[in-house]
Amino acid sequence: MNSNSFRMPAAVLLATGAVALLTAPPAFATGGAGSEGRAGAVVLRAGLDVGLLNKSVHVPLQTTLNEVSAPAAAEKTVLSVAVDGVDKGKPVNVLWAEVATSKATADKKRAEAEVNLAKAKVHVPGLPLLSLIQVEKVTSKAVCEAGRKPVARANVLGNVAVLGKKVTLTAGGPTKVEVPKVGLVSLELSATETTSTTAAAAALRLKVSVNPLDLNVAQVAGDIVLAEARCESPSGPAPSASAPARPDVKPQAGTNVTTGSNVTASAPATTPAGASNLAETGAASVTPWVAGGALLLLGIGAGALVVTRRGRMTP
Repeated sequence: MNSNSFRMPAAVLLATGAVALLTAPPAFATGGAGSEGRAGAVVLRAGLDVGLLNKSVHVPLQTTLNEVSAPAAAEKTVLSVAVDGVDKGKPVNVLWAEVATSKATADKKRAEAEVNLAKAKVHVPGLPLLSLIQVEKVTSKAVCEAGRKPVARANVLGNVAVLGKKVTLTAGGPTKVEVPKVGLVSLELSATETTSTTAAAAALRLKVSVNPLDLNVAQVAGDIVLAEARCESPSGPAPSASAPARPDVKPQAGTNVTTGSNVTASAPATTPAGASNLAETGAASVTPWVAGGALLLLGIGAGALVVTRRGRMTP
């Protein structure tokens, strides 16, 4: 089984302070020259404040599982976190799942992020045996394509149990689960958000306030997000699956349109300015010569006739 375990010194965490969850999207990998899309995904994102019994201090706990930026993918199924002062420094299994995958891709045409989580249990420090939440399957997906409206989808499939209680989630508002002497959990189902160029989806968002009084933990409060996907559209033109459109050429009045080499009809030729009406026969340029030759022949014939008559009249 894959694992992700690290130790977080209390002094360092107190210096950084608690980071508000969902106040800003995760960092994206930047595309070349700003033309490529951007995408990011995360299986679990937690921002918790852990109150310790014996020290009377609060330790911020911020952690993620399988957080990726395009292009990348991750498939770790266990998240373990060790916090100084909690259970003598032993790691706490924040999440265990049979399937926990995140994937993000992006290019100049499309950016996409997807998360799948199945058979998962989430724990918080101080409650090692009681699951904060159990889910059968949750998914989220965000798609941003150049020139098209971004799409975000999130689904919660199968049973959901909070603090050991099976719950029915509704889209009308948060579902609150309270267990005496343990705490209160508020769940928001399948939150999505889209703009003209971005999309974001989260399958489940939990607001946590529990009082374990165990393992030196007095209180745990904060937010947990399961299956979050985000994307931003590329800045390039929209992809086209069809052939480029022909130029929009409108035929002039009196002229028929031809397609390829097959001519449907032909229009009468236009007579150039200054040409005679004989342009149809092609004889306009030789007409003067024909007329001159006719006159010359007439003159020769008339002269021959005169000479002949004079010869007959001579004795």
